[in-house]
Amino acid sequence: MNRTTVSLIAAVTALAAVTGFASLTAPDGADGGAAKAAARLPVERSTLLCPAPSTSDLAETSYTSFTPEVKGSGSTGKAEVTAATRESKDGAKGKADKPVLSPKEPGKPVTGESSGAEAPALVGTAEGSLAPGWTVQQTTEIPAGITRGVLGVDCTAPDTDFWFPGASTAEERSDYVHLTNPDDSAAVVDIELYGKGGALKSDVAEGIQVPPHSSVPVLLSTLADEPQTNLTVHVTVRSGRVAAAVQAADDKLGADWLPASADPAGSLVLPGIPKDATAVRLVAFATGEDDADVKVQLASPNGLITPAGHETLHVKSGMTAAVDLGDVTKGEAGSLVLTPTEDSAPFVAALRVVRGKGSNQETAFIPATRPVGARATAAGNRAKGSTLSLVAPGKSAKVRVTASEGSEGGTAVTKTYTVKGGTTTALQAPVPSGLKGTYALTVETVSGGPVYASRMLELPQDGIPMFTVQTLPDDRGTVSVPTADQDLSVLQK
Repeated sequence: MNRTTVSLIAAVTALAAVTGFASLTAPDGADGGAAKAAARLPVERSTLLCPAPSTSDLAETSYTSFTPEVKGSGSTGKAEVTAATRESKDGAKGKADKPVLSPKEPGKPVTGESSGAEAPALVGTAEGSLAPGWTVQQTTEIPAGITRGVLGVDCTAPDTDFWFPGASTAEERSDYVHLTNPDDSAAVVDIELYGKGGALKSDVAEGIQVPPHSSVPVLLSTLADEPQTNLTVHVTVRSGRVAAAVQAADDKLGADWLPASADPAGSLVLPGIPKDATAVRLVAFATGEDDADVKVQLASPNGLITPAGHETLHVKSGMTAAVDLGDVTKGEAGSLVLTPTEDSAPFVAALRVVRGKGSNQETAFIPATRPVGARATAAGNRAKGSTLSLVAPGKSAKVRVTASEGSEGGTAVTKTYTVKGGTTTALQAPVPSGLKGTYALTVETVSGGPVYASRMLELPQDGIPMFTVQTLPDDRGTVSVPTADQDLSVLQK
């Protein structure tokens, strides 16, 4: 094998380790037949970013880091989550504080905490055995104020493109998009807002500077002249990369994080609407040049049903559409399955879910998500209050659910469940025996069709059903790389 071929393999392997996914095959027939199947190997490095949790002095935030045990990932690794470096007024960079989290080994959760309005955004890296499937959960409890509630979010990898259907600039809402930059150079970001009539004009939403190792919150209402109840936010990065999340706060309904929707697609799944949801709003946006005509179905515990009066949703290209589904679950947990009525046009979607009544209401968001795939994890679970929702929109599937050992003690427990096609299975999450502290739930697809999942965490206070929902997309803990004996000479120039 010549030097060019060796260098190419090294470059692909390095790319895979950093990005979390890469594959390379020779063109058909180039080596006398189809290229050999690439090997799947654990990623060697992961980066996760957590937004600044709150501006409330009453905020109490907990963090949980967890990496599932992965074969072939080696026996050594290191990870660290620290505050994003802040700049002083004269531009000098200060040193980050001591780590908020310092994971030591796969299979065991590690916790940290912060309090008050000064808690910063966090930047984390994991290498070696701690990198594949690494997840960090940020959960903030705020008992009063406009941001009252349980605000939960998975810390995410940096990227360059994000869609947030379900945001708002209405008078009762205070929505901020948080932009966090993990790199040594500044990132340049554009924010586009789309309402029911299309794009909103703005003179200040382009070229937003995010300094190195820092986080910038942008109040959405400052980017538009007129309030809009239902908005889609599109964040694009001109230079660099960022993590992005929207913190949405309502005067009466509390607050939570709105994560980015899955990539635009012709069919989407939004898993885990609580059985006692009192109001559900679907917000969708057609990202392409064509309108999206969408069939709306609820995957109930007994099969797919069509909500009365909401059989379809027409989403015009470049415009945000919203529909109130009311108490669509009727006392049984469910998931929304959105499919094209005829031709498929790409769109994004999210749900705003409300529990409770009167002054005791609380809100959370469920974005469209990727399937569980090989493996997905939700960290930060407590002894009580975790509900796991599993939906198989097509074929039936079998999944394996592992409750890890506890952060302060306890023995891992594994159970297997069958999810019938077209249904949602909502179950009280398994708990480690002898649990002390918090733990992680890892879901693996064993057989059958694709499975989508979410975890609802309930932390009620003073009669208010405070809760948050996190989806469980594939953790992309392995990457596809060429086998050592694969002939890549055909790719030389």
